[in-house]
Amino acid sequence: MGSLRYLFEDYSLDTDRRELYRGANVVSIAPQVFDLLDYLIRNRERVVSKDDLINAIWNGRSVSDAALTTRLNVARSAIGDSGEGQRLIKTLPRKGFRFVGQVREAQGPPGAAATDSPVDLPNPSLPDKPSVAVLPFQNMSSDPEQEYFADGMVEEITTALSRFKWLFVIARNSSFTFKGRVVDIKEVGRRLGVRYVLEGSVRKACGKVRIAGQLVDAVTGAHIWADRFERDLIDVFALQDEVTVAVVSAIQPKLFQTEIAMAARRRPENLSAYDYYLRALPQYYLTTREGMAEAIRLAHRALELDPRFGLVAALAANCHTLNVLLGYSADPRFDRKEAVRLLRSALSADDSDPEILAMACLVSAFMVGDSETEIEMADRAVALNPNSLEAWNGRGWVYWVAGLPEEAIRSFERAVRMSPVDPRLHNPFAGMGYALIELGRFDEAIVAGKKAQRQNPSFSPAYRCLAAAFAHLGRGAEAREAAARLLGVDPSFTITSWIARGGPSNAKLLIEGLRKAGLPE
Repeated sequence: MGSLRYLFEDYSLDTDRRELYRGANVVSIAPQVFDLLDYLIRNRERVVSKDDLINAIWNGRSVSDAALTTRLNVARSAIGDSGEGQRLIKTLPRKGFRFVGQVREAQGPPGAAATDSPVDLPNPSLPDKPSVAVLPFQNMSSDPEQEYFADGMVEEITTALSRFKWLFVIARNSSFTFKGRVVDIKEVGRRLGVRYVLEGSVRKACGKVRIAGQLVDAVTGAHIWADRFERDLIDVFALQDEVTVAVVSAIQPKLFQTEIAMAARRRPENLSAYDYYLRALPQYYLTTREGMAEAIRLAHRALELDPRFGLVAALAANCHTLNVLLGYSADPRFDRKEAVRLLRSALSADDSDPEILAMACLVSAFMVGDSETEIEMADRAVALNPNSLEAWNGRGWVYWVAGLPEEAIRSFERAVRMSPVDPRLHNPFAGMGYALIELGRFDEAIVAGKKAQRQNPSFSPAYRCLAAAFAHLGRGAEAREAAARLLGVDPSFTITSWIARGGPSNAKLLIEGLRKAGLPE
C-alpha cells in the first residue's frame, strides 16, 4: 500500500516521505514547516492553539510569537496562501489557527495527481463569518470554445469577492470540482462548508453576451438575489471586468443585509462579537443621534467579546466622529478622543484591511488632519479592494478635505457605481455635492444633494449642500427652505461651530453659500 497523502487544491502532502508536492513537482520546505502543515491538516476539524503547535513542533520549548509567525508565513507561502488571504490556514484572533481548506485523504505513490477518489470525510463546519462559493457558470453557447469565457467570469467574481475580508470565499479549485455536474445547492453548501452559493450561466450570440446569476442560501434553499446582465461583446476582458463589478455590487449588499437580518433574529444570550457588529450596522446607517448612540453601545459589546476586532473598532471610531460632525455630541472633546483612540486600536488590529483603512482615513481626515497620511491610507484601501463602496467613499471625503475636489468627485462616483443599491449612498452623494460646489458646478451639486436627501432625509450634510448651491444660483426661496430643514435636523448649527466641529475652512464656496442662504454665523 502507498503512503498516506493529504490532497488539497493541487497540492499533496506525503506523510511517509515527508514531502509536499504541487502536481508532480516537489515543493522545497524545511522539516519544521512540513511538521506544521502536517499537524494543522491532521487536526483540521478543530482550532489549534499556539501552545498546541509549540508542544507538537518544538516539543514545548520556549518559542517567540515572531518565530511562530515566521513559520506560519513560510507554510502559507509554500501552499500559495498568505496572511492577508488566509484561504487555507486561518488565524482566529485570541484562539489559534485552523486549516480550513477542503482536504481529501488518499493512498498512493508520491506526487500522484490530486484527483483520487475521496474517502468519506466529515463536512466542514460553517466559518464564523459569511461564506460563499462561486460555482462554475454554465456555458449556454453552442460553441464549446467559449467555455474559457464562462470560467474566466467565475475566476474574476471569486477574486473580487475575496477582497472583502469579512467574507469567507471558497477557492476556485474547490468550487470547480462541481463543474459539469447537476448539483443540489444544499449539498454543495454542506460539502464546501458555506452558507451561500452563487451560480449562473453565460450565453454569447450575435455580438452580445448575456450573463444570468443567482445567490442562494445553501442552508435554507432560499433565493437571496437573481439578475441578468447583457452587454455588447467588444473587448472580452473589459467586458469581464464590467460584469464582475455589476454582479459583485449587486450581491454584496444583499448578502450583508441577509446576515444583518439573521443577527437581528438571534437571541441576545447567543450573540457573538460579529453578531453585535451586524446589529450595529443598521443603526449606523440611520445617521441619527439615537442611531449613533445605539451603534456605539453595540460596538462596545462586540469589543468586550473580542478586543482585537478591528472592523468594529473602526466603526465605533466613525460613530464618535459623526457625533462631532453632525452636532450630536454632548461632549465633543470626549468623542474626539474616543474616535482617535479607537482609530489607533483598529489599525493596530489590522492595518491591511481595506474596510478598516477606509473608515480610518475618514476619521483621521476630520479628527486628526494629516492629509498626506490620510491620502496614503485612502489610496491603499482602494488598491486592496477596488470593489468597495466604503473604500471609495472614504477616499472621496479625504480628497475633499485635502482641497482636491476633482479627485473627490471621481472617488464618490466610483463609490456609487460599486454599490448602487446600498443603504449608505447618502454619504457619497452629499460628498459629491460638496465637491461640485467648490468647482462652481452648482446645478450638479443640487442634483447630488437631492439624491442624498432622498436616501436619508435626516442627513444634515444634504441640506448644507442644497442651501449653499441654491444660494449661489440666486434661488433664495429654495436656499432658505433648505437652511430651515438643516436647522430642523441640526438646531445648534452655526457656520463657526461647523468649522470647529471639523468642516474644512478651505471649503470656501460652501461656506460662502451657507452665508448667502442666511444661516447663522
